[in-house]
Amino acid sequence: AVPRLRMSAPVALASAVGGRGAIVIRRARPTDGTALRRLGQLADRPVPAGDVLLAESDGVLVAAAGADGRSLISDPFVVTSDLVELLELRARQLLAAA
Repeated sequence: AVPRLRMSAPVALASAVGGRGAIVIRRARPTDGTALRRLGQLADRPVPAGDVLLAESDGVLVAAAGADGRSLISDPFVVTSDLVELLELRARQLLAAA
C-alpha cells in the first residue's frame, strides 16, 4: 500500500515517500560489507557492530541498525523515517523473542 500523506507535506517529501516501491527488512550478510561501509560514509557515522538489520528500498540499502536497537545509520539524501521505524520495530521484535 502506498502511504498517504497530508496535503501540507512538502511536495519533495510526498514524492519521495509516495514513490517508494519494494521495501525489504533483513539481516546483513557478509556480502553486504561494501554497501554498509558506503552507507556509513554517507551518514558520516560508524557502521553498527555485530548483528545488523538492513532496510532496502527498491533494492538499494538506505538504512541499517544494530539488532540490539542501539545504533542506526541512514542515507541522509533519502527520506528514511518510515524505514527507520520499521528497523526499530524489527529490532524490538528480535530482542523480545531472544
